[in-house]
Amino acid sequence: MNSIEIITKKKNKQKLSKEEIAYMVNGYLSEKIPDYQMSAFLMAIVCNGMDKQETIDLTDIMIASGEIIDLSKVQGKVVDKHSTGGIGDKTTLVLAPLVASTGVKVAKMSGRGLGVTGGTIDKLESISGFQVETTKEQFIEQVNQIGVAIMSQTGNITPADKKIYALRDVTGTTESIPLIASSIMSKKIASGADAIVIDVKVGNGALMKTIEDARSLAHTMIEIGAHYQKIVKCVLTNMNVPLGYAVGNGIEMIESIEMLKGNGPEDLKELVLTLGSLMVSIAKDCTKEEAYQELKRNLNNGKGYEKLKELIVYQKGDIDQIEVDHFVSIKTPKEGFITCIDAYKIGEIAKKLGAGRMTKEDTIDYGVGVSLSVKVGDFVLENEELMRIYYDGGDISIQEVLDCFTFSQDVGELEPLIMEIIE
Repeated sequence: MNSIEIITKKKNKQKLSKEEIAYMVNGYLSEKIPDYQMSAFLMAIVCNGMDKQETIDLTDIMIASGEIIDLSKVQGKVVDKHSTGGIGDKTTLVLAPLVASTGVKVAKMSGRGLGVTGGTIDKLESISGFQVETTKEQFIEQVNQIGVAIMSQTGNITPADKKIYALRDVTGTTESIPLIASSIMSKKIASGADAIVIDVKVGNGALMKTIEDARSLAHTMIEIGAHYQKIVKCVLTNMNVPLGYAVGNGIEMIESIEMLKGNGPEDLKELVLTLGSLMVSIAKDCTKEEAYQELKRNLNNGKGYEKLKELIVYQKGDIDQIEVDHFVSIKTPKEGFITCIDAYKIGEIAKKLGAGRMTKEDTIDYGVGVSLSVKVGDFVLENEELMRIYYDGGDISIQEVLDCFTFSQDVGELEPLIMEIIE
């Protein structure tokens, strides 16, 4: 058995055995297989896919590459949440403390940015002093003490996925249902939650471009969850437009804080309450409507915000010290209704400014990004503000920004945010 034979086999659309997949994954983890061969293997999977058994085998191998967190010492049912990634998706920053404010335990292991989509860990690191790495003992202790913890994917938990994830980000191999499903589910299973709610993004700013692919990914993850006796529910949500207004690590953190103070955008609020009602209803064995109303109360009465402050303090952060650069205002050249804000192009601009990574070794600039001043459906007058660009020397043209927006004299039909719930 050797890597070239295995790459060729998958290139020729043949099924791989678990031993062959393990040879590639473990060989890459131990540095016996170089980046260029693993990249070729990943690209063969992107082009030719994997069947259900291959995907479960890949998930198994990545779980077995590291430790599994035993959350049996956490009192109560633990519910986790994951997003497949989108432009302006700061949902976890709001959702985790809000759900914890109802008494539900939230043990959250999050990732960094992938492609043009941001990562929860990168956003939390925009807070001065915030510690994203911890031991599993400290992780469990924190969940028991304050009800919520958000940690980065450590070197001890699915280290094979962590290394492959970074390679996929810079080799054009992010858009593959088996790779996405096994990456997400290996982390979720290894992190020990009893149930998992997954936000599957759909649209030009997401990894899944079509509703059909999103459904396929959702069903794949539900099948993997069933293999491990885990409850998995998926919510398919629109990512043709950015979520909220802010796109960039520091400014998304600030928008999340404002959301928990009751001042956030309506689309982010709708998504948080939809995902949260599933999480709370599972954990408390109540109806989704009862869970929804409790979350809505805690969003309005400040309990969610107080829990966020508790989380940040526990993880050594200073909520009053969030890195944000200076901004310039971009004005509209004409009047009309905003009928489209291209999520992918917005994400590309934020990445070029320094909010994302071009290579595995790149460092994030936490202070850069863009903040929209309008949403789809808004009417704007000539010379009205469209967007603010937070930057530190990024090379972005005005026309590049204006190309993100489509104007019309008719408002058109607005797309729903919540497209489908698969339980």
